[in-house]
This record gives sequence, C-alpha cells and structure tokens, in this order.
Amino acid sequence: MRLRDDPDFRRYWLARVLSVTGSMVTYVAMPVLVYRLSGSPFLTALVTALEAAPYLLFGLLAGALSDRWNRRRVMVSADLINAIVVGSVPLAHVLGVLTVAHVLVAAFLVQLVFTFFDGANFGALPVLVGRERVGEANAAVWSVSSLLELVIPAAAGVVLAVLHPASLLALDALSFVASALAIRGIARAMSLPRDGQLPLRPKVLYRDIAAGLRFLVRHGGVRSMTVVGTLQSFGGGGFMALWVVWCDRVLGIGTSGLRFGLVYGSWGIGGLIASVSLPRLLKRMPPARITLYAIPASAVMGVATVYAPTWQLAAIALLCWGSAYVLVIVNSISYRQQVTPEDLLGRVNTAGRMLSWGVGWTAGATLGGVAGGLLGVRPAMAVMAAVGFVAAAFAWLSPLRAIAADARTADLSR
Repeated sequence: MRLRDDPDFRRYWLARVLSVTGSMVTYVAMPVLVYRLSGSPFLTALVTALEAAPYLLFGLLAGALSDRWNRRRVMVSADLINAIVVGSVPLAHVLGVLTVAHVLVAAFLVQLVFTFFDGANFGALPVLVGRERVGEANAAVWSVSSLLELVIPAAAGVVLAVLHPASLLALDALSFVASALAIRGIARAMSLPRDGQLPLRPKVLYRDIAAGLRFLVRHGGVRSMTVVGTLQSFGGGGFMALWVVWCDRVLGIGTSGLRFGLVYGSWGIGGLIASVSLPRLLKRMPPARITLYAIPASAVMGVATVYAPTWQLAAIALLCWGSAYVLVIVNSISYRQQVTPEDLLGRVNTAGRMLSWGVGWTAGATLGGVAGGLLGVRPAMAVMAAVGFVAAAFAWLSPLRAIAADARTADLSR
C-alpha cells in the first residue's frame, strides 16, 4: 500500500501539517512580540534559545519515558497541554496583562511539552509505516512542512502589519487541538508490546537512559551524524537568534510586511527542495554520503547569506542554505530511525536531538545574542554561520567517510 493510500498515515500526516502550520505562525510572531515589547536584541535572541533549552534539560528523560508509555497517549496529551500554554498569551494580551516574562515562560513550556511529544513521535513513525518506508514518510512530512514555511511566514509577515503578534498565537493554540484529534483517530498501534518491563523507578530509568546513550556513542554513523548536527545547529541557532534584528537593522525591511515574509519564506523553499529530493537521493547514494556532500554546501551558503548586500540576494542565498541545511537534518533523522532498535527509538532519537538541538541550538542562540551586542549583528552572524565549516571538516574526518565507501563497495559488488 502506498503511503498516500494509508488512512492511518494520512491522519498522522494531517496532524503534523496542522501542528507545523500553527508553529510556523508562532516562530514568526513570538520573537517579533518580544522585540516589540522590549526592543532588546538579547531578549529577542533568548526566545530562540528557549526553543531548544528544554531538550537540553529534559531530552534524555523524555526519550526514556516515551519508550515506556503509550506513544499515542503521550502525543495527544502533549498537544492539548500546549494548546493551553500558547493560548494563554493572546488571552493575557486581551486582558491587558501580557509581559515579556509571560512570553518567555510560554516559549519554554511549549518546547518542554513538545520534547515529550517528539520522543513519542520518533518511535511512533517507524512502527506505523515500517522501517523501509521511514525515509519516504519523513520526506512526506518535511516536504509539506517546508511548503508551509514558504507560505505561512510570508502571510504572517503581512498580517503582522495590521494585527498584534499576540493575536496570531491563537492560531497555534487551535492547531494543537486539531493535531490531537487527528492523532487520536489513528487506528493502528504506534508502540510494540513491552513484555516483562521493569517497574518505573529511578534506577531503572537511569538504566534506560544509559542504554540509549550507549547505542548512540557506539554506533559510528549515528554518533558522527549527531556531532555534525550539533555543530550545524550551533551555527543555525546563532543565526536565527539575530534573525529579526538582522532583517530590521541590516536588510532594512523591518519586522513585518511582504519583504519580511518573503525573506523568511525563502528558507521554506529550500527545505521543500531538500525534502522532495531526499527519497530520490537515498536511491542513488547512502545516507552517509548525502551528509558528506550537503554539510559543506550548507556552510558556504550560510556565510553567503550573512554577507548578501540586498534583501533579494539574501532571500536567494537563504533558499540555497535552507536546502542543504534541511537535507542534513532529515537525512540524519531518517538514518537514526532506520538503524536503531525499536525499543530504543525514543531514547536514541531524543538523545541525538538533545545534543544537536538542545546543546547546539541553545548554546548557539545564547552566544549569538551576546555576540550581537558585542560585535554587531552582521559580524556576529558571520561567526556563527562559519561554524558550518567546522561541521564539514569533522564529517569528512569521521567514520561517515568509511561508511559511505563501504556502502559504495557493497553496491558495486551486487
């Protein structure tokens, strides 16, 4: 059965589309909201840092628990809780009591709850569609996500010219509710039976976490892609931390309007190209080789984006960067889901996300905010984007090179 003909995958896909739609609005509106309330580049950058900090603090715990709990129940509960958290921001705005602290706390809590959703989601997809179709399934989800990144930010940028950013967050709250309903309607199991599982105690939980970390560290391909992802996220986090300020002070396009939306949306075009290309690339080359080729391209285009002299050229460069950047991410996620045992899926994937997204993005966003105040916006962003070259050097010196060569030898011997 084709994925598009699978009703349960369609429900899963719809849930992700609804959630991503709301989240895209929030990713544009929340930094703009903080910037307008405070006028502070550091506090604006802090929003970006808080998006990933929960993964750093709770990623391992969320992964271990999601491998034990019913994955569907975790995902539905997380969506409903986040609907309440996000919905509190527009409610506070209507009541006239909204503060920067409220927005920052909401940004942290949303990502904290999403960490548990993500742990369950990583394990649910391979069980739902089968390991042999994980790459295709991820591409289907990420391609529409990238398309939404093209449309939603541009639309949000236009709407922000006439509507307060807090009001836009109500759309995200509604999207969480709709996502929960779609996931609840999935008929097939998203977890395999757990026979003889020990009672949940601190010692047992520590053992579960350690098992996931051991697999990540000992598997050369998973370990190498995790380090590459951490370095890339470090640079990306630093760049995005100064994104709104860069648009306003360097490109001169402000924090709303069509030009702001088009520049933001160009990343979505790149992500769409990457997502559509991945299934075809996987038929031609192994995942390790895809990473080896994509990460240097990501580094080059990151620096080119920073030094683009006009907003039009910045949009084009950002499109190319987004294509290479997202290709590295989706390829790495699919690879982990294919090679990790089912009972370790949540732990290994959240551990990988904790290091790449939690450590890399949080540290990069925090440092980017500080560097922006010390060096200026463009020099700080250039330094952060240049970290991609470190990631490229590591990738070519890592086991990925040997893994790619072994895969090529195996293909030639068939």
